[in-house]
Amino acid sequence: MASVDWSIKGPHFANCNCDYGCPCQFVALPTDGTCRAVVGWRVDEGHFGDTRLDGLTAATLYSWPGAVHQGNGTMQVIVDERADAAQREALVSILQGEHADEGATMLSIYRAMCTTVREPVFAPIEIAVDVEGRTASLRVPELIETDLEPLKNPVTGADHRARIDLPNGLEFRQAEVASGRSKVQGGMAMEFTDSHAHLTEGQLTSSGLQT
Repeated sequence: MASVDWSIKGPHFANCNCDYGCPCQFVALPTDGTCRAVVGWRVDEGHFGDTRLDGLTAATLYSWPGAVHQGNGTMQVIVDERADAAQREALVSILQGEHADEGATMLSIYRAMCTTVREPVFAPIEIAVDVEGRTASLRVPELIETDLEPLKNPVTGADHRARIDLPNGLEFRQAEVASGRSKVQGGMAMEFTDSHAHLTEGQLTSSGLQT
């Protein structure tokens, strides 16, 4: 059992270095053999024990030299500077995969596959996300720039819609697929363009995905 009951409800999105669709979602090796990703979080409703998390935002950075399950990764959490001390501690704990039932969330699995956890950053975060429209943006000054847009038909240029459906998924049950570009500066520098992104909305808790 988790030592602290927690829940975060709202949309989140990820942009990684893989081709559209992301082989990792289909138990295959990543496109170029490595896995790097930027994840943006908007908490519409949330708590960590008695600490409320409503209205806060966060981001997570991940980098693995191979596939996630091969380990030896690095991660870092960035938390909304508006959060007070208790909220900062709570979001860092949640996003670092702590206080969850064993194997219940992707957050705890990602953490287990990371040998290096960089110190969290507390900074202003600008985040916009439209799951239905397959668009999103994330800005952390001097650290992260991420933009998502719908996939485009290569002949007509029209928006193309695709979804990933994972009935037993730990991160999501269904996600909209988009095209993403990200540039990250600092100790976890990475950059990719026209690569896989997905957007979803749901509720993650200490006992697992609820919706």
